[in-house]
Amino acid sequence: MTHVIQPFHLLVVAVAGWLNRQQQASIDYLLEENRVLNDQLKGKRLRFTDEQRIRLAVKAKALGRGLLDEIETPATAH
Repeated sequence: MTHVIQPFHLLVVAVAGWLNRQQQASIDYLLEENRVLNDQLKGKRLRFTDEQRIRLAVKAKALGRGLLDEIETPATAH
């Protein structure tokens, strides 16, 4: 039995690849922006409101500790 790639499947793969590249470009930009902000902070601590801490905690929980440890962020859990 031979599998033939249908035009629709090819379109789906092409769109998925494009979306992946767009997402990766956004992630790369945000990571670099974090590095630049960390350079500007030079060890200074950021002060967050309770609402900001909650928003960051919700997003951090979705990432998980392992992935969060790999990202250079200006915000820390100290």
